[in-house]
Amino acid sequence: MDTSLPTHFDFDNIVDRTHSGSIKWDWYPADVLPMWVADMDFKTPDGILRAMSERIAHGVFGYEMPSKQLRQVIVDWCARQYDWVIQPQDIVFLPGLVNGLNVMSRIYGQIGDSALMLTPVYHPFLTAPTNNGMQADKVTLTRIDAGNGNGNGSDTNNTFDYDIDFDALEKAITPRTRMFIHCHPHNPAGKEFTKEQNMRLSELCLKHGLLMVSDEIHCDLMLGGTKHTPVAALSPEIGNNTITLMAPSKTFNIPGLKSSFAIVQNPRLRKQLENQDHALIASISNLGLAATQAAYSDCDDWLAELLGYLTTNRDTMLDFVAENLPDVRAIVPNATYLGWLDCTHAGIKETESPYQFFLREAKVALTDGTIFGPGGEGFVRLNFGCPRAQMMQALERMADALHTLRKTT
Repeated sequence: MDTSLPTHFDFDNIVDRTHSGSIKWDWYPADVLPMWVADMDFKTPDGILRAMSERIAHGVFGYEMPSKQLRQVIVDWCARQYDWVIQPQDIVFLPGLVNGLNVMSRIYGQIGDSALMLTPVYHPFLTAPTNNGMQADKVTLTRIDAGNGNGNGSDTNNTFDYDIDFDALEKAITPRTRMFIHCHPHNPAGKEFTKEQNMRLSELCLKHGLLMVSDEIHCDLMLGGTKHTPVAALSPEIGNNTITLMAPSKTFNIPGLKSSFAIVQNPRLRKQLENQDHALIASISNLGLAATQAAYSDCDDWLAELLGYLTTNRDTMLDFVAENLPDVRAIVPNATYLGWLDCTHAGIKETESPYQFFLREAKVALTDGTIFGPGGEGFVRLNFGCPRAQMMQALERMADALHTLRKTT
């Protein structure tokens, strides 16, 4: 993506979110810079704000169902963005993807069954199965350091990547394994898995009769020209065995509106999900429906510039880490707005997590890597979906804290 193009949207503008009820900004004391939870600090696109204002002006907020027009807008978005052909009836609306993960575990598994996943991973993956009487079986991603064939294009030695140990994954499948829960693009690593990796994962699921549940909430946030391919779009057979979870929430910074959906091309699986509609799945709000339709029909220009801005943020972050946090290693994210930082060699005491260290010494709140399961120990996740000046302030505080640590040890 050419980030030198003239911009029309001010992503450098700092919006004061303090005392607004924001979980991100009001969870920690006022002197702490919050770079943790995955919502961005950019103003919601004007197209969405206009649609919500028009809906509010109507003045009546009774029960509302998703319209045929909204379904078609989502169909058109999938075709335009991913060359993925779906049908309006394939879409099942959800109030959130964490809700969706729990619903999938409840509907498609039974007490004593298990769900398989790759870690480290977004922490609700770890709890959704166990919330519903299943077991969460984990296989840790294989780490590949720079210079050992990671293929990320970086010449520095402070970067790394992840690969999948397919032999270990297949060995982890038991007679009670019912589903594989996939995070694509990956959170916290910011990794878009390749078509080849997703094909092997899907074929493994088909071979062993596992349902593929693919959480693709970050799929629109592709950096540096990376392209996303939905798992279900790989082949009709794979699509028939896959439930895809998507939402406009991360892309357009509207997570508080609680609007998401599943794409289920298999009629039998879709019927099972729809049968639970009133028992387990709350309806989407009027404003959530209006915002979703506007997001997928009136915000393409905003998204194009956002991706350029986030790509520059990513590159700036990686350069700063390489130059000023030499003992910290980073993955090179090609998706999302999340930096995944390995601090295991940064000199922080083994009795203290990097999260605790940076919170106390730098007054920067990151996400503790331990919550992402095995493989997350010694890591922190940094949200760079914010004005660049804010990101740099956080990174400089972190560098100063590590510099002081080195001087005193």
